Amino acid sequence: MHPDRSFRTDDRALMEALIDEIGFGMVFATTPDGPRVAHTPLVWTQDGAVQFHLSRGNALTRHLDGMTALAVINGPEGYVSPRWYADSEQVPTWNYVALELEGRVRRMDPEGLLALLETLSAREEARVTEGQPWTLAKVPESKLRALLSGIVGFELEVQAWRPTFKLSQNKPSDERERVAAGLEAQGSRAVAQLMRTLAP
Repeated sequence: MHPDRSFRTDDRALMEALIDEIGFGMVFATTPDGPRVAHTPLVWTQDGAVQFHLSRGNALTRHLDGMTALAVINGPEGYVSPRWYADSEQVPTWNYVALELEGRVRRMDPEGLLALLETLSAREEARVTEGQPWTLAKVPESKLRALLSGIVGFELEVQAWRPTFKLSQNKPSDERERVAAGLEAQGSRAVAQLMRTLAP
């Protein structure tokens, strides 16, 4: 989390929307083998937890149950050039959105894992614009059992939210607009849009 308080938010709905919109993140934990990270889809449960699944062979899988871990969701980002400021004494920086979620992890039972996969595939299939949505029902039961045996589901109960929405809030509004225009011109449209809608 960035130390500048102007880059933080207490807007829980905004943070939950970020989890759902991005839908993918990293889970970090310190294990007896050293620090490890896993990259995984994330599902917000609406009741204070994020769920995810890992390959049974992942370096974190055998350690996570009962541990405190950190899930990180990275949102839009972009390099900010000093050329975009009217003030010539500015230096380069980076605007970005990130959310850190710290909490205790528990291993899910097989029914919970199956429900997670159904929720995850329904969420992502709803974003595919053509054709009929894919469902788990399309997988033969014997093959589904084999696939499920290769993954493990987890739920992280969020005990600490650490958001960073670094969107030039520490700059005057005219400078913010110049930065947003510069980011947009460079192809970083999402972070430019957030600067215009979320920054004061």
